[in-house]
Amino acid sequence: MAEALFWPALVAYGEAAVAYAGNTRRPGQLGRLATWGVRIGWIVQTALLVVQAVEANGFPWGTWAGSLNLFVWLVVGVYLVWGCRPRYRLLGLAVMPLAAALLAVSYATGGMEGEESGYSTVFLVAHVGLVLAALAGFTLSAALAALYLWQERRLKQHRAAGLLRLGAPSLLVLDELTARTVLLALPVFTLGIAAGLVRLATGGSFDALMPATLATWAVYGGFLVLRHRAGWRGRRAARLALAGFALVVLLLTLPFLH
Repeated sequence: MAEALFWPALVAYGEAAVAYAGNTRRPGQLGRLATWGVRIGWIVQTALLVVQAVEANGFPWGTWAGSLNLFVWLVVGVYLVWGCRPRYRLLGLAVMPLAAALLAVSYATGGMEGEESGYSTVFLVAHVGLVLAALAGFTLSAALAALYLWQERRLKQHRAAGLLRLGAPSLLVLDELTARTVLLALPVFTLGIAAGLVRLATGGSFDALMPATLATWAVYGGFLVLRHRAGWRGRRAARLALAGFALVVLLLTLPFLH
């Protein structure tokens, strides 16, 4: 049943990625098709996760492949908060190809099997669930930052006509949304880390994922401190958000390498 739901979700995400790319050349109908692809894909993937949870009778995303599947769902869900508005269709061009690719990787590595982890469901929800939700927020903040830098470069090259044609959000809006997304994601990340530290204190083992997790927390914490104390805005803030995303990628790949 899970595999039967995977393919429609992947096709919908893939269609959205292709349509978003086409929308940059011919804004309008392709953008609307992309939006529906995102919505339908997310609904189907939601059904997929429900089936996995029922079949496993617990938290079935404790494995690397399973957590990648859940991460994709969270990223697309966060994107749907405002990403389907016409002004943010360029953001979909950054998010949806990544979502489709990671969902395919999850499938190829066994993420549709819905295996139940040996850890307790409460711990996995408190630690894995919260950490992945925060990483999804950091991923979206990186996409917003990348869109900021790309748009700023086009303005400096006096190519504003293309941005007006696409109806892209202003640099100020992108800068504020990047910061707000980090501000919302960091407390969630902190709670997820706290759950992991509690388990470590009660007999868990230390591994390479933990220093990488703390480094990620420090970078995004530093992002907020520099923004509110040192006045970092615009290009510097966007670059720091992208630097933090490099650590997010590391956190997602370290369990697989291990």
